[in-house]
Amino acid sequence: MGRPVRIYLDYNATSPLSDGVIDAISRAMREDFGNPSSIHAYGQRAKAALDQARTDVAALIGADPMEIVFTSGGTESDNLALRGAFDTLAPSGRRRIVTSGIEHEAVLNTVKALAARGADVVTLPSQKDGIIDAAGAERAADRETAVVSIMLANNEIGTIQPIADIAGRVRATGALIHTDAVQAAGKIPIAVKDLGIDLLSMSAHKFGGPKGVGAIWIRKGVRLTSQATGGRQERNRRGGTENVPGIVGMGVAARLARESLASAVSIAALRDRLENGILAAVPGTTVNGARDRRVPNTTNISFDGLEAESLLIALDLEGIAVSTGSACSSGTLEPSHVLKAMGLPQAFARNSLRFSLGSATSTADVDFVVGVLPRLVTKLRQLGRTAEALR
Repeated sequence: MGRPVRIYLDYNATSPLSDGVIDAISRAMREDFGNPSSIHAYGQRAKAALDQARTDVAALIGADPMEIVFTSGGTESDNLALRGAFDTLAPSGRRRIVTSGIEHEAVLNTVKALAARGADVVTLPSQKDGIIDAAGAERAADRETAVVSIMLANNEIGTIQPIADIAGRVRATGALIHTDAVQAAGKIPIAVKDLGIDLLSMSAHKFGGPKGVGAIWIRKGVRLTSQATGGRQERNRRGGTENVPGIVGMGVAARLARESLASAVSIAALRDRLENGILAAVPGTTVNGARDRRVPNTTNISFDGLEAESLLIALDLEGIAVSTGSACSSGTLEPSHVLKAMGLPQAFARNSLRFSLGSATSTADVDFVVGVLPRLVTKLRQLGRTAEALR
Protein backbone atom coordinates (compact mmCIF):
# COMPACT_ATOMS: atom_id res chain seq x y z
CA MET A 1 0.00 0.00 0.00
CA GLY A 2 1.42 3.39 -0.99
CA ARG A 3 2.01 5.84 1.82
CA PRO A 4 0.55 9.36 1.53
CA VAL A 5 2.92 12.15 2.55
CA ARG A 6 0.77 13.22 5.50
CA ILE A 7 -2.85 12.65 6.45
CA TYR A 8 -4.89 15.31 8.23
CA LEU A 9 -7.88 13.99 10.18
CA ASP A 10 -8.32 16.84 12.64
CA TYR A 11 -10.72 19.16 10.82
CA ASN A 12 -12.72 19.75 14.00
CA ALA A 13 -9.65 21.42 15.50
CA THR A 14 -9.15 23.65 12.47
CA SER A 15 -9.57 23.37 8.73
CA PRO A 16 -7.11 24.26 5.96
CA LEU A 17 -7.86 27.31 3.85
CA SER A 18 -8.68 26.89 0.18
CA ASP A 19 -6.82 28.89 -2.44
CA GLY A 20 -9.98 30.94 -3.00
CA VAL A 21 -10.11 32.01 0.64
CA ILE A 22 -6.38 32.80 0.75
CA ASP A 23 -6.64 34.85 -2.46
CA ALA A 24 -9.63 36.78 -1.11
CA ILE A 25 -7.80 37.61 2.15
CA SER A 26 -4.68 38.68 0.26
CA ARG A 27 -6.72 40.86 -2.10
CA ALA A 28 -8.53 42.49 0.81
CA MET A 29 -5.23 43.28 2.50
CA ARG A 30 -3.94 44.91 -0.68
CA GLU A 31 -7.06 46.66 -1.93
CA ASP A 32 -9.59 46.97 0.92
CA PHE A 33 -7.26 48.50 3.52
CA GLY A 34 -9.53 51.41 4.38
CA ASN A 35 -11.34 51.74 7.69
CA PRO A 36 -14.93 50.63 7.05
CA SER A 37 -16.17 53.38 9.37
CA SER A 38 -14.63 56.08 7.15
CA ILE A 39 -16.94 57.85 4.72
CA HIS A 40 -14.41 58.36 1.92
CA ALA A 41 -13.99 55.98 -1.00
CA TYR A 42 -11.37 53.81 0.69
CA GLY A 43 -13.58 53.32 3.72
CA GLN A 44 -16.66 52.63 1.65
CA ARG A 45 -14.79 50.02 -0.37
CA ALA A 46 -13.89 48.22 2.85
CA LYS A 47 -17.47 48.56 4.09
CA ALA A 48 -18.76 47.01 0.87
CA ALA A 49 -16.44 44.06 1.42
CA LEU A 50 -17.83 43.68 4.96
CA ASP A 51 -21.39 43.85 3.69
CA GLN A 52 -20.75 41.11 1.14
CA ALA A 53 -19.18 38.89 3.80
CA ARG A 54 -22.11 39.56 6.12
CA THR A 55 -24.49 38.47 3.37
CA ASP A 56 -22.54 35.27 2.69
CA VAL A 57 -22.27 34.33 6.39
CA ALA A 58 -25.97 35.01 6.90
CA ALA A 59 -26.85 32.79 3.94
CA LEU A 60 -24.98 29.87 5.51
CA ILE A 61 -27.49 29.79 8.37
CA GLY A 62 -30.58 31.19 6.65
CA ALA A 63 -30.43 34.54 8.43
CA ASP A 64 -30.86 38.22 7.64
CA PRO A 65 -27.44 39.86 7.08
CA MET A 66 -28.33 42.63 9.54
CA GLU A 67 -28.55 40.01 12.29
CA ILE A 68 -24.87 39.03 11.92
CA VAL A 69 -22.25 40.54 14.24
CA PHE A 70 -18.61 39.76 13.54
CA THR A 71 -16.33 38.74 16.43
CA SER A 72 -12.85 37.31 16.93
CA GLY A 73 -14.14 33.71 16.94
CA GLY A 74 -16.43 31.19 18.57
CA THR A 75 -15.20 31.86 22.09
CA GLU A 76 -15.98 35.56 21.90
CA SER A 77 -19.34 34.82 20.30
CA ASP A 78 -20.22 32.45 23.15
CA ASN A 79 -19.10 35.04 25.70
CA LEU A 80 -21.18 37.77 24.06
CA ALA A 81 -24.23 35.51 23.98
CA LEU A 82 -24.00 34.33 27.59
CA ARG A 83 -22.61 37.42 29.32
CA GLY A 84 -24.72 39.73 27.17
CA ALA A 85 -27.91 37.82 27.95
CA PHE A 86 -27.15 37.58 31.66
CA ASP A 87 -26.20 41.25 32.00
CA THR A 88 -29.37 42.26 30.18
CA LEU A 89 -31.81 40.03 32.05
CA ALA A 90 -30.34 39.55 35.54
CA PRO A 91 -31.56 42.96 36.81
CA SER A 92 -35.14 41.81 36.13
CA GLY A 93 -34.62 38.71 38.29
CA ARG A 94 -33.66 36.30 35.55
CA ARG A 95 -30.43 34.87 36.95
CA ARG A 96 -30.65 31.22 35.92
CA ILE A 97 -28.51 29.74 33.14
CA VAL A 98 -29.31 26.28 31.77
CA THR A 99 -26.57 24.48 29.87
CA SER A 100 -25.18 20.95 29.46
CA GLY A 101 -22.15 19.04 30.64
CA ILE A 102 -20.94 18.35 27.09
CA GLU A 103 -20.56 21.98 26.01
CA HIS A 104 -17.29 23.40 24.75
CA GLU A 105 -15.12 25.04 27.41
CA ALA A 106 -15.92 28.42 25.87
CA VAL A 107 -19.43 27.94 27.25
CA LEU A 108 -18.62 25.96 30.40
CA ASN A 109 -15.95 28.35 31.67
CA THR A 110 -18.03 31.40 30.84
CA VAL A 111 -20.96 29.93 32.76
CA LYS A 112 -18.60 29.19 35.66
CA ALA A 113 -17.50 32.84 35.66
CA LEU A 114 -21.11 33.98 35.67
CA ALA A 115 -21.87 31.63 38.56
CA ALA A 116 -19.22 33.52 40.55
CA ARG A 117 -21.25 36.65 39.83
CA GLY A 118 -24.41 35.11 41.23
CA ALA A 119 -25.86 33.16 38.32
CA ASP A 120 -27.92 30.08 39.24
CA VAL A 121 -26.45 27.46 36.90
CA VAL A 122 -28.21 24.23 35.99
CA THR A 123 -25.97 21.81 34.08
CA LEU A 124 -27.92 19.09 32.29
CA PRO A 125 -26.37 15.62 32.06
CA SER A 126 -25.97 13.90 28.73
CA GLN A 127 -27.58 10.60 27.91
CA LYS A 128 -25.13 7.76 27.17
CA ASP A 129 -25.53 8.35 23.43
CA GLY A 130 -24.27 11.94 23.75
CA ILE A 131 -27.70 13.53 23.25
CA ILE A 132 -29.22 16.04 25.67
CA ASP A 133 -32.76 15.18 26.77
CA ALA A 134 -35.09 17.98 25.64
CA ALA A 135 -37.51 17.17 28.46
CA GLY A 136 -34.71 17.76 30.96
CA ALA A 137 -34.13 21.23 29.54
CA GLU A 138 -37.84 21.92 29.82
CA ARG A 139 -37.84 20.93 33.50
CA ALA A 140 -34.77 23.04 34.25
CA ALA A 141 -35.91 26.28 32.61
CA ASP A 142 -38.35 28.59 34.37
CA ARG A 143 -39.40 32.24 34.32
CA GLU A 144 -36.25 33.16 36.25
CA THR A 145 -34.04 31.80 33.47
CA ALA A 146 -31.99 34.29 31.46
CA VAL A 147 -30.56 31.96 28.84
CA VAL A 148 -30.60 28.32 27.80
CA SER A 149 -27.37 27.39 25.99
CA ILE A 150 -27.08 23.98 24.31
CA MET A 151 -24.64 23.31 21.47
CA LEU A 152 -25.91 22.26 18.04
CA ALA A 153 -23.17 19.69 17.36
CA ASN A 154 -20.64 18.35 19.83
CA ASN A 155 -16.99 19.00 19.00
CA GLU A 156 -15.67 15.66 20.31
CA ILE A 157 -18.25 13.07 19.27
CA GLY A 158 -20.20 14.99 16.64
CA THR A 159 -23.67 14.32 18.03
CA ILE A 160 -26.39 16.71 16.85
CA GLN A 161 -28.58 18.02 19.64
CA PRO A 162 -32.39 18.45 19.42
CA ILE A 163 -32.22 22.24 19.50
CA ALA A 164 -35.57 22.88 17.81
CA ASP A 165 -37.29 20.57 20.30
CA ILE A 166 -35.53 22.20 23.25
CA ALA A 167 -36.39 25.69 21.97
CA GLY A 168 -40.01 24.74 21.51
CA ARG A 169 -40.24 23.42 25.05
CA VAL A 170 -38.60 26.37 26.83
CA ARG A 171 -39.85 29.24 24.67
CA ALA A 172 -42.80 29.95 26.96
CA THR A 173 -40.46 30.82 29.85
CA GLY A 174 -39.23 33.89 27.99
CA ALA A 175 -35.59 32.82 28.32
CA LEU A 176 -33.18 33.55 25.48
CA ILE A 177 -32.04 30.43 23.64
CA HIS A 178 -28.44 30.18 22.46
CA THR A 179 -26.71 27.45 20.52
CA ASP A 180 -22.98 27.06 19.93
CA ALA A 181 -22.95 26.02 16.27
CA VAL A 182 -19.18 26.20 15.84
CA GLN A 183 -18.95 22.51 14.87
CA ALA A 184 -22.20 22.50 12.87
CA ALA A 185 -21.94 25.52 10.57
CA GLY A 186 -20.73 24.44 7.16
CA LYS A 187 -21.19 20.74 7.94
CA ILE A 188 -24.98 20.43 8.08
CA PRO A 189 -27.77 22.67 6.72
CA ILE A 190 -28.85 25.29 9.28
CA ALA A 191 -31.93 27.50 9.21
CA VAL A 192 -32.05 29.62 12.35
CA LYS A 193 -35.74 30.37 12.01
CA ASP A 194 -36.56 26.65 11.94
CA LEU A 195 -34.49 26.12 15.10
CA GLY A 196 -36.55 28.67 17.02
CA ILE A 197 -33.50 30.16 18.75
CA ASP A 198 -32.32 33.69 19.56
CA LEU A 199 -28.53 33.47 19.41
CA LEU A 200 -26.06 31.33 17.44
CA SER A 201 -22.24 31.25 17.53
CA MET A 202 -19.89 30.47 14.63
CA SER A 203 -16.14 30.34 14.03
CA ALA A 204 -14.60 30.80 10.59
CA HIS A 205 -11.67 28.42 10.92
CA LYS A 206 -13.95 25.44 11.50
CA PHE A 207 -15.35 25.64 7.95
CA GLY A 208 -12.38 26.74 5.88
CA GLY A 209 -11.95 30.36 6.97
CA PRO A 210 -9.09 32.05 8.82
CA LYS A 211 -8.47 31.88 12.55
CA GLY A 212 -9.27 34.90 14.69
CA VAL A 213 -12.65 35.71 13.17
CA GLY A 214 -16.15 34.51 13.94
CA ALA A 215 -19.72 35.70 14.15
CA ILE A 216 -22.78 35.66 16.32
CA TRP A 217 -26.30 35.68 14.95
CA ILE A 218 -28.61 37.79 17.10
CA ARG A 219 -32.28 37.50 16.25
CA LYS A 220 -33.83 40.82 15.36
CA GLY A 221 -35.39 42.39 18.45
CA VAL A 222 -33.16 40.61 20.99
CA ARG A 223 -31.50 42.93 23.50
CA LEU A 224 -27.94 41.98 24.36
CA THR A 225 -25.48 43.98 26.47
CA SER A 226 -22.25 44.62 24.57
CA GLN A 227 -19.11 43.14 26.14
CA ALA A 228 -16.61 45.19 24.10
CA THR A 229 -17.40 48.85 24.64
CA GLY A 230 -15.89 51.45 22.39
CA GLY A 231 -17.05 52.70 19.03
CA ARG A 232 -20.36 51.99 17.36
CA GLN A 233 -19.14 49.22 15.10
CA GLU A 234 -21.34 46.18 14.45
CA ARG A 235 -24.44 48.21 15.36
CA ASN A 236 -23.12 48.92 18.88
CA ARG A 237 -22.81 45.19 19.63
CA ARG A 238 -19.02 44.93 19.40
CA GLY A 239 -16.80 48.00 19.48
CA GLY A 240 -13.52 48.11 17.60
CA THR A 241 -12.45 48.40 13.97
CA GLU A 242 -13.43 45.25 12.12
CA ASN A 243 -10.85 42.74 10.89
CA VAL A 244 -11.69 43.31 7.23
CA PRO A 245 -9.36 40.71 5.63
CA GLY A 246 -10.37 38.03 8.12
CA ILE A 247 -14.07 38.78 7.71
CA VAL A 248 -13.71 38.72 3.93
CA GLY A 249 -12.07 35.30 4.25
CA MET A 250 -14.91 34.11 6.48
CA GLY A 251 -17.45 35.30 3.92
CA VAL A 252 -15.80 33.41 1.06
CA ALA A 253 -15.42 30.31 3.24
CA ALA A 254 -19.11 30.51 4.19
CA ARG A 255 -20.13 30.71 0.53
CA LEU A 256 -17.91 27.77 -0.41
CA ALA A 257 -19.14 25.75 2.58
CA ARG A 258 -22.75 26.38 1.60
CA GLU A 259 -22.05 25.29 -1.96
CA SER A 260 -20.35 22.11 -0.77
CA LEU A 261 -22.99 20.95 1.73
CA ALA A 262 -24.08 18.37 -0.84
CA SER A 263 -20.69 16.69 -0.47
CA ALA A 264 -21.58 15.75 3.11
CA VAL A 265 -22.86 12.40 1.84
CA SER A 266 -19.47 11.45 0.42
CA ILE A 267 -17.64 12.64 3.56
CA ALA A 268 -20.03 10.58 5.71
CA ALA A 269 -19.30 7.56 3.52
CA LEU A 270 -15.56 8.02 4.07
CA ARG A 271 -16.14 8.47 7.81
CA ASP A 272 -18.13 5.24 7.91
CA ARG A 273 -15.44 3.43 5.88
CA LEU A 274 -12.83 4.57 8.41
CA GLU A 275 -14.99 3.76 11.40
CA ASN A 276 -16.10 0.31 10.22
CA GLY A 277 -12.58 -0.51 9.11
CA ILE A 278 -11.16 0.30 12.54
CA LEU A 279 -13.86 -1.65 14.37
CA ALA A 280 -13.22 -4.68 12.15
CA ALA A 281 -9.41 -4.54 12.21
CA VAL A 282 -8.75 -3.56 15.82
CA PRO A 283 -10.26 -5.62 18.67
CA GLY A 284 -11.50 -3.78 21.74
CA THR A 285 -12.76 -0.68 19.93
CA THR A 286 -16.03 1.15 20.50
CA VAL A 287 -17.68 4.16 18.86
CA ASN A 288 -18.73 6.79 21.37
CA GLY A 289 -22.03 8.60 20.87
CA ALA A 290 -25.06 8.07 18.67
CA ARG A 291 -24.00 6.88 15.23
CA ASP A 292 -27.21 8.01 13.53
CA ARG A 293 -27.33 11.63 14.79
CA ARG A 294 -23.90 13.08 14.02
CA VAL A 295 -22.27 15.60 11.76
CA PRO A 296 -21.02 13.66 8.73
CA ASN A 297 -17.29 14.08 9.28
CA THR A 298 -16.73 12.96 12.89
CA THR A 299 -16.15 9.71 14.74
CA ASN A 300 -14.87 9.20 18.28
CA ILE A 301 -13.46 5.76 19.02
CA SER A 302 -12.27 4.18 22.27
CA PHE A 303 -9.28 1.82 22.18
CA ASP A 304 -9.37 -0.54 25.13
CA GLY A 305 -6.13 -1.12 27.04
CA LEU A 306 -4.12 1.97 26.08
CA GLU A 307 -3.80 5.70 26.66
CA ALA A 308 -5.12 7.83 23.82
CA GLU A 309 -2.14 10.21 23.98
CA SER A 310 0.26 7.34 23.26
CA LEU A 311 -1.72 6.30 20.20
CA LEU A 312 -2.01 9.90 19.02
CA ILE A 313 1.78 10.29 19.13
CA ALA A 314 2.31 6.95 17.39
CA LEU A 315 -0.07 8.00 14.61
CA ASP A 316 1.66 11.35 14.26
CA LEU A 317 4.98 9.55 13.75
CA GLU A 318 3.26 7.71 10.89
CA GLY A 319 2.21 11.05 9.40
CA ILE A 320 -1.40 10.92 10.63
CA ALA A 321 -2.92 13.84 12.56
CA VAL A 322 -5.87 13.11 14.86
CA SER A 323 -7.01 14.41 18.25
CA THR A 324 -7.96 13.26 21.72
CA GLY A 325 -10.82 15.78 21.79
CA SER A 326 -11.14 19.54 21.92
CA ALA A 327 -8.10 21.34 20.51
CA CYS A 328 -8.63 24.00 23.19
CA SER A 329 -7.78 21.39 25.82
CA SER A 330 -4.74 19.94 24.07
CA GLY A 331 -1.57 19.56 26.07
CA THR A 332 -3.44 18.29 29.10
CA LEU A 333 -3.81 14.74 30.36
CA GLU A 334 -7.26 15.36 31.74
CA PRO A 335 -9.89 12.84 30.62
CA SER A 336 -12.55 14.05 28.21
CA HIS A 337 -15.22 15.98 30.08
CA VAL A 338 -17.65 15.13 27.28
CA LEU A 339 -17.27 11.37 27.67
CA LYS A 340 -17.42 11.72 31.46
CA ALA A 341 -20.64 13.74 31.17
CA MET A 342 -22.09 10.94 29.06
CA GLY A 343 -21.61 8.60 32.01
CA LEU A 344 -19.05 6.42 30.23
CA PRO A 345 -16.40 4.57 32.26
CA GLN A 346 -13.35 6.57 33.29
CA ALA A 347 -11.19 4.48 30.99
CA PHE A 348 -13.21 5.60 27.96
CA ALA A 349 -12.54 9.22 28.84
CA ARG A 350 -8.79 8.49 28.61
CA ASN A 351 -8.49 6.03 25.71
CA SER A 352 -10.56 7.72 22.99
CA LEU A 353 -9.46 9.42 19.80
CA ARG A 354 -11.41 11.79 17.57
CA PHE A 355 -11.09 11.40 13.81
CA SER A 356 -12.56 14.34 11.88
CA LEU A 357 -12.50 14.35 8.09
CA GLY A 358 -12.74 17.13 5.53
CA SER A 359 -12.85 18.06 1.88
CA ALA A 360 -9.30 16.85 1.17
CA THR A 361 -9.74 13.42 2.81
CA SER A 362 -9.46 10.56 0.32
CA THR A 363 -10.21 6.87 0.26
CA ALA A 364 -6.45 6.25 0.18
CA ASP A 365 -6.05 8.27 3.39
CA VAL A 366 -8.75 6.27 5.15
CA ASP A 367 -7.39 2.91 4.02
CA PHE A 368 -3.87 3.82 5.08
CA VAL A 369 -5.04 4.71 8.59
CA VAL A 370 -7.01 1.48 8.88
CA GLY A 371 -3.95 -0.39 7.66
CA VAL A 372 -1.47 0.96 10.20
CA LEU A 373 -3.70 1.08 13.29
CA PRO A 374 -3.69 -2.66 14.16
CA ARG A 375 0.12 -2.74 14.36
CA LEU A 376 0.31 0.43 16.46
CA VAL A 377 -2.44 -0.61 18.84
CA THR A 378 -0.99 -4.10 19.33
CA LYS A 379 2.44 -2.66 20.10
CA LEU A 380 1.12 -0.11 22.58
CA ARG A 381 -1.03 -2.67 24.35
CA GLN A 382 1.95 -4.99 24.69
CA LEU A 383 4.08 -2.17 26.09
CA GLY A 384 1.30 -1.36 28.54
CA ARG A 385 1.05 -4.94 29.75
CA THR A 386 4.85 -5.16 30.13
CA ALA A 387 4.96 -1.95 32.12
CA GLU A 388 2.13 -3.19 34.35
CA ALA A 389 3.92 -6.49 34.96
CA LEU A 390 7.10 -4.68 36.02
CA ARG A 391 5.34 -2.61 38.67
